[in-house]
Amino acid sequence: MTRKKINVLVVDDSALARRVISDVLQKDPTIEVLGAAHDPLFAMERMKRRWPDVIVLDIEMPRMNGLDFLRKIMSEHPTPVIICSSQTQIGATITMQALAAGAVDVIAKPKFGSEDFLTQSAADLIGIVKAAARAKVKNIQLGLHNPAKPPPKLSADAMLSMRRHHAKSTRDLVVAIGASTGGTQSLEVILSVLPAESPPILVVQHMPEKFTTLFAQRLNEICAMEVREAENNDRVSPGTVLIAPGGYHMMLKSHGGGYSVEVVRGPHVNRHCPSVDVLFRSVAIHASDNATGILMTGMGDDGARGLKEMHDAGAHTIAQDEATSVVYGMPREAVQLGATDEILPLQEIASAILSSALSTPLKKTN
Repeated sequence: MTRKKINVLVVDDSALARRVISDVLQKDPTIEVLGAAHDPLFAMERMKRRWPDVIVLDIEMPRMNGLDFLRKIMSEHPTPVIICSSQTQIGATITMQALAAGAVDVIAKPKFGSEDFLTQSAADLIGIVKAAARAKVKNIQLGLHNPAKPPPKLSADAMLSMRRHHAKSTRDLVVAIGASTGGTQSLEVILSVLPAESPPILVVQHMPEKFTTLFAQRLNEICAMEVREAENNDRVSPGTVLIAPGGYHMMLKSHGGGYSVEVVRGPHVNRHCPSVDVLFRSVAIHASDNATGILMTGMGDDGARGLKEMHDAGAHTIAQDEATSVVYGMPREAVQLGATDEILPLQEIASAILSSALSTPLKKTN
């Protein structure tokens, strides 16, 4: 029996972008490009005849912008949407709004005048489209309809007081989280309900370069913890979330009596930079049983082997369950490797982080 092809609609006001993206996708025998529309109004007419499995959508367009079109789709006929965005400040800002509105992933707009997109990004685009086709869009907004209001950010004195009070629950514990397709919304669900005195969290979210800065800024606005894009030699401290920058690997390293991060350029690992496996392996080496590893929604297997290394080093390891994963790829691989202590729905992961902090014993110091 012939497998049904993935039907894709490309919506972009640039004729060159429509052609390049369509040409890339049509090279894969499992994908069929239904058409290419120059704006959302024309796209809606095309979609009356045949609804696509996946939409590749530009944001900045005339007549109707992509963000309004996305919101209309999600309210009337939820469909996996991939945002194709410029890496300008405006483009990246609107992309963050699109991800919050339900888009499953983002790709950087092709750089015309070079062959980079065709030679280097084609496999990424095809992989993202295939992942999006399997995405459970109804779960993307899970937990975001009525999110718990986080407590206000605390002053320095209040933070110091809390850290003295909670020293036993946070000292030495490091939480490492990896995610890909669907991860931006899922991370928001987890991080937005954690209190300010939570243990330090390191995050690898597969995302193009430059977009991670605004992603961290958005999370910082809605979280009680301080969230920022990581820089080389940043200290790993309670109450702080460090997001790996797009295009850079982030690794944990020992720093005196605590930890810091190393943020460096490097080759793609499991086709990704940053790579979850790189982060998880470094945590296994330097934090061992004083760590919690969490592998969340995403396509492929990045992070599965690293989570197994953390598990074998004595860390507490968690995989997001299939029901709440937008794409149950990375967590499934970890489960099949025997890398997990727990398989949890998205809504229970924040509580598991706090429970791990309370159960982590203090290290003896010399």
